[in-house]
Amino acid sequence: MKKIVLCGSKKFIPKFLELDKELQEMGYKVVIPKEFIVEMAKKDASLLHFDEINKDDVDALLIVNETNKEQNNYIGANGFAELAFGFYKGRKIFLLNDIYEPYEEELVAWEVIPLKGNISKILEIL
Repeated sequence: MKKIVLCGSKKFIPKFLELDKELQEMGYKVVIPKEFIVEMAKKDASLLHFDEINKDDVDALLIVNETNKEQNNYIGANGFAELAFGFYKGRKIFLLNDIYEPYEEELVAWEVIPLKGNISKILEIL
């Protein structure tokens, strides 16, 4: 079973939960940040999530980049840090939506795949 780690801002917790269900129905094992389920210190949550990204059985990351305060395709500090670590580890990286313009140069260079809201495209790639 292919494994996908969901990454991004706490602002989008409802979307994470929706994607968790949809991806599981598509046959994927899904990991969401533990801090979304259990209260914990930010440092501990970040370290735990990096540990998940680092595991050998991870096939891809899906960055949840929704609209935030009129910023389309928003990727915050945590999401970008997780994305960069995933890139370093050689993971396939998907964006739920399109490229976040402030990070366009890096996202294009790192061959991040924008799904433009269509998560079924993952099936064609993984």
